Amino acid sequence: MTTNREAGVTRKTRHAGPSGWMAAPALAFFIVFAILPLLVALYLSFTNWDAISDPVWVGFDNWPKVLGDPVTITALLLSLKIIVFSWVVQTPISLLLGVFTAGRQRYRAILAAIFFLPLILSSAAIAIAFKAILDPNFGLGASLGLPFLNQDWLGDQNLILYVVVFIIAWQFVPFHTLIYQGGVRQIPASLYEAAEIDGANRWQQFWSITLPQLRYTIVTSSTLMVVGSLTYFDVIFVLTAGVPGSGIRILPIDMYITGFSANQMGQASVIAIMLCVIGLVLALGLTKFSGFTKMTSQQEGL
Repeated sequence: MTTNREAGVTRKTRHAGPSGWMAAPALAFFIVFAILPLLVALYLSFTNWDAISDPVWVGFDNWPKVLGDPVTITALLLSLKIIVFSWVVQTPISLLLGVFTAGRQRYRAILAAIFFLPLILSSAAIAIAFKAILDPNFGLGASLGLPFLNQDWLGDQNLILYVVVFIIAWQFVPFHTLIYQGGVRQIPASLYEAAEIDGANRWQQFWSITLPQLRYTIVTSSTLMVVGSLTYFDVIFVLTAGVPGSGIRILPIDMYITGFSANQMGQASVIAIMLCVIGLVLALGLTKFSGFTKMTSQQEGL
């Protein structure tokens, strides 16, 4: 005789199969546009190919050339610098703006709409606009007659790194602000009500309630920020016009110059694999050491 519990398990099992097919289109898309290109790049990294003739298998010859190239090592270190600077600049600003815009006041909603304007602009358009603004001859500094702004921001190798970090932050802070805004609005209001009864001020509530409740939101935002920092290309390419000696030759730019300027597609594929491996290691490291893989509900008992 079948019990109600067994019947329920049978019904769940019966309906579990077809629902798995709903992920098939996304899985197929991921395989075609992510896994297959990655496998092709991995194959090309073991070949000598100029993008015109047929690839010639050379084994591991490309790997020591790339890994021992001082230009590529410098590009790697520069990419790591951008990752660190981007996280240090964007995270606190995004977090504070996310907490601020999560309020229900009408003026905060208006300000949130203004903050999110960069999200609707393309990276190329942003780079072109800032390139015109920072032009030492016709830009904002020359127009206003301010000596501090009238500098060769994009030509000075000591300044361009910080200029790029600023532009990238201006572009992507709204995105991460939106993530934090959603996270703050998921925090139960009862926690803040209890804190007010206990006499906690706004600053104490932020440190004792908001930040702990946003732990996994911070991990998610940081992962997107760190991995995304490895893919910056269009903004930097437009700002520097693809000049190899611009002082901001990060790994994606180095990959482009190696592949399309030097016609060394095999070595460029090695750099592409390096980017994938570095991004994977950083993402797994963040999720592992942050405890994100053991995520549990922070609202139990409420």
